[in-house]
Amino acid sequence: MWEYTDKVKDHFLNPRNVGEIENPDGVGEVGSLACGDALTLYFKLDDQQRIKEAKFKTFGCASAIASSSALTEMLIGKTLEEAEKITNENIADYLGGLPREKMHCSVMGRDALEKAITCYRGSAEKNVEGEIVCECFGVTDIQIERAVRENHLTTIEQVTDYVKAGGGCGNCHEKIQEIINTVLGKEAPARKKSPVLTNLQKIKLIEQTLEREIKPALNKDGGDIELIDVSGNTVQVRLRGTCATCKKSQITLKNYVEAKLRELVTPELVVEEVIL
Repeated sequence: MWEYTDKVKDHFLNPRNVGEIENPDGVGEVGSLACGDALTLYFKLDDQQRIKEAKFKTFGCASAIASSSALTEMLIGKTLEEAEKITNENIADYLGGLPREKMHCSVMGRDALEKAITCYRGSAEKNVEGEIVCECFGVTDIQIERAVRENHLTTIEQVTDYVKAGGGCGNCHEKIQEIINTVLGKEAPARKKSPVLTNLQKIKLIEQTLEREIKPALNKDGGDIELIDVSGNTVQVRLRGTCATCKKSQITLKNYVEAKLRELVTPELVVEEVIL
């Protein structure tokens, strides 16, 4: 269970400035319901070009709501030049700190603010398209690089805490590490060559990986998997329990089962489902 400061709890239980602003000067939308967090930020300026009103609508966890609420309080009374200097760390500090695993909520607030200011100025939105690195959460290489630079991140786990990338299937971990190495000026370690396995060794490793790594994870959600056959580098399996009827079973099969077998056995493996 995460430890929240009293200020985080207060802004979650009694959020300030919730709602929409009629005819706002700036609007910024970030996140998506599919990824679990979404935020829309509104602001309106007074005659002196200071933010006189800021409101938000957030779908997300306690930290997301608290971060959005805190941000609106931080904005009121500021000029846009002052507002655009607010960082995600400033938002977290305003709340007395956020759990490491929830820092992405403060990043979401910062991103919404930038989009709202861009909206007001009528300028082209900053190019943050880049290349999608994390398919699970739709995070690009540009977003990851920015998080690493601004927050001095050094590990994949920290990147996940700040932008969610790497928190799903794990297929993007290698690419995230490459980005970290590039930003930090590190030379990527040479890859170890995969050992040449006999067919018997390969089958034994596949069975061990299924039993120790894959089955326990599937069992937690009521699913299971059965090894049917191994032919060369083709692994035939049958999904059972909830996995057998899940609409996302093929994603689980490729992005988790196959990825884990390739990581722990040999990268040439291909997993196929046998349906009876």
